[in-house]
Amino acid sequence: MALYQQLPFFNPPQYAPTPGSFKVPYKSIFHGGLEPGKVIIIQGLISPEAKRIEINLRHKIGIALHYNPRFDENMVIRNSYEDGKWGEEDRSGPFPFNRGKPLQVAIICGHQAYEVFVNGERTHTYKHRYTKLEDIDVLDIDGDLQLTFVQP
Repeated sequence: MALYQQLPFFNPPQYAPTPGSFKVPYKSIFHGGLEPGKVIIIQGLISPEAKRIEINLRHKIGIALHYNPRFDENMVIRNSYEDGKWGEEDRSGPFPFNRGKPLQVAIICGHQAYEVFVNGERTHTYKHRYTKLEDIDVLDIDGDLQLTFVQP
């Protein structure tokens, strides 16, 4: 069975989040960094007037994955920020987000790339540009959404 088929896409958590623990902007530090097989799950409700959402996987000196749905452009931007500058934007693929609707984003760290699933469907792949996965230990979420669950 493929890893993505084992994810709890259709089983939201059965417990209430700690009040105030999912305020936006949201920041979480996870110890030990990333490794192949690590899954990050984000659930929430997109604002009816949403313009942008930002999900960043960071390390001490940059951003390994910048995942940026832009409702004003109807596009999802993927990029990395290294050595004080942004890399080339990846703008390919679908735009699976809808204003005013729930969302679930699952980011699976693979050996060569991140696989991103939105509402249970694989939507984007982003090849690792920063390869020291163990150094990537911060999850930042910002933008026009209300978070209901985060599993860093």
